[in-house]
Amino acid sequence: MFAYLTRGLVLGFSAAAQPGPFQAYLLSQTIANGWRRTLLAAFAPLLSDGPIILLVLLVLTRTPDWFLNGMQVLGGLFLLYLAWGAYRSYKNTVSLAVPPVNVTNQSIVKAALMNGLSPNPYIFWGTIGGPLLIAGWRQSPTHGLSFMAGFYVMLIGGFMAFIALFAIAKNLDPRVSRVLSVASALALLFFGLYQLWLGVGSLIG
Repeated sequence: MFAYLTRGLVLGFSAAAQPGPFQAYLLSQTIANGWRRTLLAAFAPLLSDGPIILLVLLVLTRTPDWFLNGMQVLGGLFLLYLAWGAYRSYKNTVSLAVPPVNVTNQSIVKAALMNGLSPNPYIFWGTIGGPLLIAGWRQSPTHGLSFMAGFYVMLIGGFMAFIALFAIAKNLDPRVSRVLSVASALALLFFGLYQLWLGVGSLIG
């Protein structure tokens, strides 16, 4: 159970630390509406990811084992790709600042819709989160739930931390971005290689 909880925490941290459309949206809302009104939007993945996870699990649980193992391999490769992107962010000192936008109303529903229309959740749950959740659930429902709990605690906590930091500084210090990028790259590299090892081992075993 601890192993799946740890994977969830690390992947949740990596997802929150990776600059992307949803993070940019949260920061733009912080500029437009203030951090207090934006914090609730950090919980949007709890609304938008539910149907996505159900759809992905419906597909993956109706496929043969070799297909699930192949998805693990693809997920490992995708994690390595994300690790490379995080490393490039470290080299280029990416800032998460975004220009102000004209928004008069912001809600968790709007944030959930924005996240649900993004391809990132589908890619993550189809290639990484879904196979891990199924593997853990087959061992014990507690393992699968531990992975989910760790992932969303760290993901939502990371989003809230970004909102708070941006509200204080209005722009993340480049050194903070670099530290987050390198930590994310190392975590993604480790789990990418580990998932590749599991997937390839299952396919040739």
